[in-house]
Amino acid sequence: MNRLPPTYRAAVLWLVVAVLAGISLLLPPIAQPHRYHDFIDQRSCWGIPNCLDSASNVAFMLAGAIGLFLLRRSAGPARFRDPREAWPYRLFFLGAVLIGFGSGYYHLEPTNDRLLWDRLAMMLTFMSWIAAIVAERVSLRAGLRLLPLLLAAGLGSAAWWWWSEAQGMGDMRFYLLMQLYPMLLIPLLLWLYPPPYSGDRAILGVVGLYLLAVLFDRGDRLVFGLSGGVVSGHTIKHLVAALAVLAIARHLQRRHAFSGTRNSMG
Repeated sequence: MNRLPPTYRAAVLWLVVAVLAGISLLLPPIAQPHRYHDFIDQRSCWGIPNCLDSASNVAFMLAGAIGLFLLRRSAGPARFRDPREAWPYRLFFLGAVLIGFGSGYYHLEPTNDRLLWDRLAMMLTFMSWIAAIVAERVSLRAGLRLLPLLLAAGLGSAAWWWWSEAQGMGDMRFYLLMQLYPMLLIPLLLWLYPPPYSGDRAILGVVGLYLLAVLFDRGDRLVFGLSGGVVSGHTIKHLVAALAVLAIARHLQRRHAFSGTRNSMG
């Protein structure tokens, strides 16, 4: 597939983007479940409400901070062929830190207004990651030009969800779409374009970790019951998702550029 002309590869990507966007527009508005904020583990400890769901967000802060630290030490050509490739990753790791603050703030007192900050940080992280992969696989120019557009779309989808909920007509379609895009488009980018760096399996592993985190989130009550009330699925979700952030940091630290790789760096 990566032998297709660049125009055809881009057409495949835009077709997937357009089809998914069209499907989301045809669907009726998707409201947030009424019991969304009703997490199973509501225990307090040391004066912290919803203790484990709240405190586990420290993992995001640590993972993001470690990523930013390692990024400063990974500026050589083996890690980035052009220093500008690191810009979206800085936003990615900053977003992870902000997820820790936003999600922690939310879980202290779960409401839609507090959840907005968590979801804005998530969109910053997801959209930055897509832009980073585009900058590496397609072209640096394309990735950096798409970055502000992706951020506007991602942050706007979270803001739209919040506004629609406040108006009593909750609509999560576009927020869910912006979460779905990186899970589909990043593997597709890896398939369509030749690798400029080693470690594609690590990138796919990160996608797998995120999907595993979603499964734990869906199984919040089930995991709590199976663990005998020790830990909930949502708490484990935080830890697994933070591990995905660390996996990206580790991937950037260990990868090396392939010689002879061609990519438009303008």
